[in-house]
Amino acid sequence: MKRGLYLLLFILGLIPPLGIAHFQTSPGYLDSDYYFAGGIQLVQGRGFTEPYLWNYLDGTISLPHPSHSYWMPLASIISALGMWVTGKTDYASARIFFILIAGLIPPLTASLAYTFTKRQDLALASGVLAIFSVYHAPFVGVTDNFGLFMLLGGSYFLVATRLLEDATRVWSWLLLGLLSGLMTLARSDGLLWLALTFLFAIWRAPKELFSRKIGYVVRSALIALAGFLLIMAPWYARNMKAYGSIMAPGGSRALWLENYDQTFVYPASVLTRDSFLALGWKHILADRMWALNNNLQSGFAAHGGIILFPFIIAGIIYYRRDERVKLAGIAWGILFLVMTFVFPFAGARGAFFHAGAALQPIWWTLAPLGLESILVSLRKRGIGNDQNRVVFRSALIMVAMILTGYVVYLRLFTLGWGEGGDANYPAIEQFLAGHGAAKDDVVIVRNAPGYYLETGRSAISIPYGGRDAILEVADQFSADYLVLEPQAALDPIKDLFQDPRSSDQFIYMGELDGARIYEIQP
Repeated sequence: MKRGLYLLLFILGLIPPLGIAHFQTSPGYLDSDYYFAGGIQLVQGRGFTEPYLWNYLDGTISLPHPSHSYWMPLASIISALGMWVTGKTDYASARIFFILIAGLIPPLTASLAYTFTKRQDLALASGVLAIFSVYHAPFVGVTDNFGLFMLLGGSYFLVATRLLEDATRVWSWLLLGLLSGLMTLARSDGLLWLALTFLFAIWRAPKELFSRKIGYVVRSALIALAGFLLIMAPWYARNMKAYGSIMAPGGSRALWLENYDQTFVYPASVLTRDSFLALGWKHILADRMWALNNNLQSGFAAHGGIILFPFIIAGIIYYRRDERVKLAGIAWGILFLVMTFVFPFAGARGAFFHAGAALQPIWWTLAPLGLESILVSLRKRGIGNDQNRVVFRSALIMVAMILTGYVVYLRLFTLGWGEGGDANYPAIEQFLAGHGAAKDDVVIVRNAPGYYLETGRSAISIPYGGRDAILEVADQFSADYLVLEPQAALDPIKDLFQDPRSSDQFIYMGELDGARIYEIQP
């Protein structure tokens, strides 16, 4: 494929995220807030620490505390790089490299597609589909892992292509390990890609002598592991220093959640295997059936891009013997099972959507190929001609463009960019300052990283567990104020929101745009 076309796809790939960025003046949701705030900490020389706390699963008991105990740090590192380049700690600077990454995804996808057929027209179609990514479009340019995972996932399959061409490429195994490490540094489920690398080594091993097969697998796996550890060993060393284990404790406790709101439970020690089993298998299974339904919808709409879904399936069937397609299918299946049956609440609330982004380049590759396989089959039966193939391919791209435009309009303008309430945080901060709040007073609020970004004040999230839990965290973290927004009125404290003067321990101070503010009394 001509190099100029790759450059054209890169330039065209920058247009949607740059245009969308004009209407995204803030991160917009908790994940993006968190990674942006972490980048600010790094660029200001505070390292991997946080003066805010968004959940209590790692057992933190004071502020500031070690950062990224639940989410991984790569997106914050990329955010910090953008701010370091410009010398500013604003959101526009933080997202510079995320937008550039978004621009790289279309040419990378086209490059991957070209390895399947050596046809420029089909490769271009895949690259254009990566530009108009439907549900992903509002997110690829923000301070989150969507674009990063697409770039790393697409690169993984390109390196795997080299190994299909020549299984003796030692450095390719190192590259797969490095990419697996970067994906793990971005998201904890990136570990799946290291496991897939080991599986790929087994597939690529010589079929002759058993001893040669074992030697090849061991050598390739060790080289990949070395690449993985080059990336992850420093982070694991940091975790050992901070927590006494290579893995931070936050993620493992999520195994025992009884509902999504328990992500914010305090103290986290109440989440145990026994408490989980006490729910009863009927309740446990019902939760997983709920996650199953949600994740199937996400697989169809988000990963499949709605209109692309049947053609992706056709492409998978047509190229089912291709080892890259087998790897992609296994990866998606494992993610689906883990995000449905092991972490159902996180999975159904966005983790499956996030994690599946790594596979988007190969789905965009397979969609035009699937359409082509259908049209070729029809042509053999005397139905249609070569001109129809161009028309249908163009129509597929046009529908993807329309769907992308609709999703962007819906997400940015109809629903509004953001989770609501964050825009009021500066006004709430002025209210607190006007009522005598000191600079080092801590606030309990729905979006703690968001509040810190808007005000510079240390904040912790509203804990799940009712008034008693709020009083416990207030005592533990020396918090002085509570802000209750309508969307943050969790079941155990809805009565406090509805009747703000019902407690002597939460002194009602006033209301700003629906948010009710309280001073906490010991």
